[in-house]
Amino acid sequence: MNISYYEFTNLPDEIQYDMVLRQGRMINENTVSNSRYVLYEFSSFSVEIIYSLTKNKISGKNIFLNRSAYSA
Repeated sequence: MNISYYEFTNLPDEIQYDMVLRQGRMINENTVSNSRYVLYEFSSFSVEIIYSLTKNKISGKNIFLNRSAYSA
């Protein structure tokens, strides 16, 4: 999937989650307290999805622009 960081951030959260979970490549995951953090590589940026283990649902996300992807 080749979508820009800016196009992605303008989409509704539900669509962002769906796209990342279906098409993203899991890079890393970590569990801290009652949260599970999963980092996905997606297009030219990365998305961290935060899962609440107590509520058994997604509780948030962070989107990171991979600036090295634009280096020559």
